[in-house]
Amino acid sequence: MASLGAMATTRLLGFLTWKAAAGSASARAVHGSAGRQQGYMSAWVIDQYGTNGVLRHTEEIPIPEINSSSDIMIKVNAASLNPLDVSMRAGYGAKLLKLRRDPFTVMDSESEFPLILGRDVSGVVVDCGRDVTHFTPGDEVWAAVSPWKQGSLAEYVKLTEYEVSHKPKTLSHVEAASIPYVASTSLSALVNAGGLCRDSCPNKRVLITGGSGGIGTFALQLLKAWGAHVTVTCSQNAEGLVRGLGADEVVDYTAGNVAEQMEEMEKFDVVLDNVGGNTEEWAMDLLKPWSGAKYVTLVTPFLFNTDSMGLLDGTLNAGLTLQSKAAQSFVSNGVFYRWGFYAPDGPFLDTISLLVDAGKILPVVEAQFPFSQVPQAFHKLEQGHARGKTVVKVSEEEEGLAEELMERSYAETEQEIQKNAK
Repeated sequence: MASLGAMATTRLLGFLTWKAAAGSASARAVHGSAGRQQGYMSAWVIDQYGTNGVLRHTEEIPIPEINSSSDIMIKVNAASLNPLDVSMRAGYGAKLLKLRRDPFTVMDSESEFPLILGRDVSGVVVDCGRDVTHFTPGDEVWAAVSPWKQGSLAEYVKLTEYEVSHKPKTLSHVEAASIPYVASTSLSALVNAGGLCRDSCPNKRVLITGGSGGIGTFALQLLKAWGAHVTVTCSQNAEGLVRGLGADEVVDYTAGNVAEQMEEMEKFDVVLDNVGGNTEEWAMDLLKPWSGAKYVTLVTPFLFNTDSMGLLDGTLNAGLTLQSKAAQSFVSNGVFYRWGFYAPDGPFLDTISLLVDAGKILPVVEAQFPFSQVPQAFHKLEQGHARGKTVVKVSEEEEGLAEELMERSYAETEQEIQKNAK
């Protein structure tokens, strides 16, 4: 009981701090649009899978509600787009992600629409579940939104405490929104699949294919912060960017056969493949044989198989494919073949936040769009040849409906304090 009381007091203090910072601004029942109904938010949604034309702006999406003790509601200041958003807009992974959202819909045709895309968020906490201990209303936070959850191209997003981290103090919301999803994906690929860590990296040589994109530019900086020797492949006009981020060697894939250009290089301990296609055919031979070297690819057939073959057959086929390639790679030259997947990890983002504030990881924002131009942002991403991330600025500092939500949180906190006092 005492701990609950302390928690409620913390939430109350968080509200009062936020209230003081808000100054004398008057509370408003709506935010953004004067005609919007109370309790609804602005968002970009899709009602079917397809091309850019399926994106629709609406102001009639219900604001998420805190219904779990570990939930956190965030007012979104900025979001960023990833290639996964473009793929999901077209229906990539729809069957498995629908099952993950609600296992009870697997046997029926209940629609997952309207669906909100957007996998990165930087914003301000406006409400917390009763068991949340690391965050209070008013905290500036960043997070990666799991693909099976409603995304960040909206005024508000709801996540769990374990997916959220305090935003780096040195970054704006726009800059911060460019990092979480690529950071979490890089963690999964390099640490969980690649077996790398801060202590082991100083003696490792790593090759990153597709080094100028979102994941490539982040993974490069993380590996350099950990002391690894990093080689990247990219086009000639991105060489300045990746060298500026710390790349030790750069190979221009437009200048001819990449494998031939790398024949004289010392072999690698880890290859991180962001490109796919025929990369496996030549990159596998660049790894040190029989030394525990690992080939990690983020381009896998898993979701494609479940979409085309069904959940059971697709999963089985993907598993057999992975097993076959892993066995073949190990038997031929002692190389471990692995797939990397995104994994939400708030505590890891805490570590990244420290590296950012120490100046060891920089945000790489190629383009910024206002919230009214989300379709244009998707179009930019679809053009390919990314040089970092495309960011959408969703809103300014908290105001309007955010204040209303804080008032509701305050009322609930008062009730909790009175209950605990009794």
